[in-house]
Amino acid sequence: MDVALLTVGDEVLAGETTNTNAAWLGRALTARGANVRRTVVVPDEEAVIADAIRELSERYDAVLVTGGLGPTPDDVTMAGVAAGLDRELVEHEDATRYVEEAGGYENAERNDALRRLPAGARVLPNAAGVAPGAAVETARARVYVLPGVPSEMKEMFEEVADEFAGTKRLVETVHANEPESALVDRIETARERFDVSVGSYPGDGVRLRVSGTDGDAVHAAAQWLRERVER
Repeated sequence: MDVALLTVGDEVLAGETTNTNAAWLGRALTARGANVRRTVVVPDEEAVIADAIRELSERYDAVLVTGGLGPTPDDVTMAGVAAGLDRELVEHEDATRYVEEAGGYENAERNDALRRLPAGARVLPNAAGVAPGAAVETARARVYVLPGVPSEMKEMFEEVADEFAGTKRLVETVHANEPESALVDRIETARERFDVSVGSYPGDGVRLRVSGTDGDAVHAAAQWLRERVER
């Protein structure tokens, strides 16, 4: 399953908030065997959100959206998702029932925004907050709309986690105390000899990330590299 992540928020683009949601979802989805192929960040603008949803839902099996749920004027994610999927944003019976049972916000007028979801959506309860999420299925993809507050996002993801599956990739890491450019030949040889992918990430030395679906091949490739790099 190929997945895209879409983060909504002016504050993320401005660097005022670190996009921890994308990092956490990337790890959670990868652990379940899904392949995260793209991460996109967009502002709190309905038209821009709609354009991103339209593109991503046509290219990937699932799209997870975080941020922009709630009662304030800049909470336009649901409207953007509806527009991107050519759905009406409607007062949803299940969302209305959920808001009434959950208690909603103190200001009753602010609860109106929470009752409106893309037509045909499934309500996702918010066990750690107020604003509900939504899951919308199209002919090509499933779109999940989750809160931006990390604690709420994590709780809501658990509601749908079992809907993501695939062949899990195993990973081993090899640390090399050499310049990255000096490792090129050995990296290419490891890729050729074993059915694995090898990525290199310089920093304090170089971290070689060996990954694949065959655990024996991953372990053998990692061991082969450990025996041939300076550590």
